[in-house]
Amino acid sequence: MKVSLFNNNNPSVDAKEVARQLGEIAQAAKSLHNANVYRQCLSVVDYTSLNATDSPARGKLLAEKINHFSTRYPSLPNVAGICVYPSLVEGVRSALTEKSVKVVSVAAGFPASQTLFSVKKLECEAAVAGGATEVDVVMSLGRFLDGDDHFTFHEIASLKAALTGKGIHLKVILETGLLPSLPLVYKASMGCLTAGADFIKTSTGKVAPAATPEAALVMCRAIKDFYAETGVKKGFKAAGGIATTADAVTYYAIVKHVLGDEWLTPELLRIGASRLANSLLSDITGKEEKYF
Repeated sequence: MKVSLFNNNNPSVDAKEVARQLGEIAQAAKSLHNANVYRQCLSVVDYTSLNATDSPARGKLLAEKINHFSTRYPSLPNVAGICVYPSLVEGVRSALTEKSVKVVSVAAGFPASQTLFSVKKLECEAAVAGGATEVDVVMSLGRFLDGDDHFTFHEIASLKAALTGKGIHLKVILETGLLPSLPLVYKASMGCLTAGADFIKTSTGKVAPAATPEAALVMCRAIKDFYAETGVKKGFKAAGGIATTADAVTYYAIVKHVLGDEWLTPELLRIGASRLANSLLSDITGKEEKYF
């Protein structure tokens, strides 16, 4: 079934309706501040390190932290993934013994997406060859904001096609802080979903504002609309500035409210963060934790 990229009448792009829904969600979220929800939030974290100073030794350290987590915290779920630059993927994969945890690589000219398609494709394929099972890419914002939908979404479809058959998930970053309106967030969301993105993601964390509840709600509405028209479930990833347990619960509550409990699993929900894991651990155990 054909999915419309954008509908001016869709309630998900009405700012007043978004604000009203977020008010309802904020009230409902008060009941979600408990250890069980914090555990669920921990289980969907993509533990992330995307620094200019990252090295193979840093990648190995990340993997070792994950490998030993279950021994240190046997009653808690491990994180969902480790997210790194392509140059660290092979080292992380070789050091990681916790097979339930995904190796996630940013690629395709991250974070600006300002390189040639041939380079983007090669980088995605190289990340997968190194052991990544999920690839996070940024859509071509400049072309999208110029109104060149065909280029923007054809590029995503081509990247997805290059990875098809390998069991690889393509997560597309909208960089919502650079999109000037909620209607454009919806349009970008639906365009990326239609082009084949397995997840849509808020932000690289490299620009401000990064993730916002408003953008997250609109993106989830697009996922809901896409599912209603196609029967295909797509995932949502919140990332960028998410550092506290309260932040995590906010995005958890948005997904729960808009998409339902079926989406509250690592297969359909991720939270990309570095500092968040320790915040969640501290609130679960009731003492300050600095494991990650």
